Amino acid sequence: MTRTKLTDGVYLTYLPARKFKTSLLSAQFVTPLAEETASAYALLPAVLRRGTVTYPDMGALSARLDKLYGARIDYTVRKKGETQCVGFVASFIDDSFTPDGERLLEPVAALLGELVCDPATERGRFVPAYFESEKTNLIDAIRSIINDKRDYADSRLLREMCAGEPYGIPRLGSEEGAERLQLRKLYAQYGKLIAASRLELFYSGSADRRRVEDALLSAFATLPRENIRETFPAQAHPARQEVLRVTEELDVTQGKLGMGFACGSDDTAALLMGNTLFGGSSNSKLFLNVREKLSLCYYASSLYHRQKGIITVSSGIEFENYQKAYDEIMAQLDAVRNGDLEDWELDGARSTLLNAYASMGDSQGKLENFYLGQAATGQSETPEELAEQVRNVTPERIFNAMKSVELDTVYFLRGKEAAE
Repeated sequence: MTRTKLTDGVYLTYLPARKFKTSLLSAQFVTPLAEETASAYALLPAVLRRGTVTYPDMGALSARLDKLYGARIDYTVRKKGETQCVGFVASFIDDSFTPDGERLLEPVAALLGELVCDPATERGRFVPAYFESEKTNLIDAIRSIINDKRDYADSRLLREMCAGEPYGIPRLGSEEGAERLQLRKLYAQYGKLIAASRLELFYSGSADRRRVEDALLSAFATLPRENIRETFPAQAHPARQEVLRVTEELDVTQGKLGMGFACGSDDTAALLMGNTLFGGSSNSKLFLNVREKLSLCYYASSLYHRQKGIITVSSGIEFENYQKAYDEIMAQLDAVRNGDLEDWELDGARSTLLNAYASMGDSQGKLENFYLGQAATGQSETPEELAEQVRNVTPERIFNAMKSVELDTVYFLRGKEAAE
């Protein structure tokens, strides 16, 4: 892996790979996550994907991709730390597998560049029909989050815990923000995004680096660059003096108990291990005890948000089991803090993390997603380096790091009948 600066605010992460039959090319704008722009930036790649000057509609674009042996270009909207990453990921047959050695890297790169720099327009702004259609899709996508109550509860926990912090903002922004979007203003925001945001490019395939650089420099030659905004690593969440408790009532038959914890340690590898022991795998304390042994939860797991220094617990429970489940989750955290563990639990947690890092190299999509996260949040470790850190973590470091984990926010979603 190498990361090089191609031009002002444009970087290429080059991931040479000969074992795949496909190549991957990704172009992602990295911008600070903000309430006032999140929905607009989430909408932009969907509108841009509708057509370019040369291929002004989906039919023409599809025909062009078919000629490139069924290449695919998908738009993406991701949240990495306190940044929003929007752009495109292209997948196409690697040159070493094309008939007669035809080169696909250059035409696919050119098409990516055109999607970004030369979108289909009408009277100096986006095509109104494309804008209205994709705006409706975005609003529908934001509204549909409530249909998956687990995702909804996880999102609400982060919203409450990190209120006033960019980390609490959902990747698609809010329904209100999406409703307010206007065609003229969106076109102006598009101009700002492509001029002032860092562009992170990723390539995985068999082409040599110089050829990839030349293809991308040519494809993005007309990209405007001015006043590039820097993004900064997420600020650690400041622990509350008093636990915030939020209860919400909806028409649900299963309760959702979410718990957010602030981590006072910056020993990342120890917290990764501690979280895996606590609730980050199918051999964890939460899974084996709270779910399997005591049957207090339909599901129970925890997630360590490395960029933000927090751990969140997600669980589905019967309404009447709220206190029992809450107490047991806290008891399992205490067990990890106090080192109340068997050797097999430590070995299992370590092997879970090492397998996850080892398997990243088997998927171009996983590698691109990982390195985008690193670039967006100002980190530089490779999966191999993170694996080495996990290998070297001592039990003492794990217990010390987990002793710094304090309950910060409790979110409970319950049914309306349960409240009566």
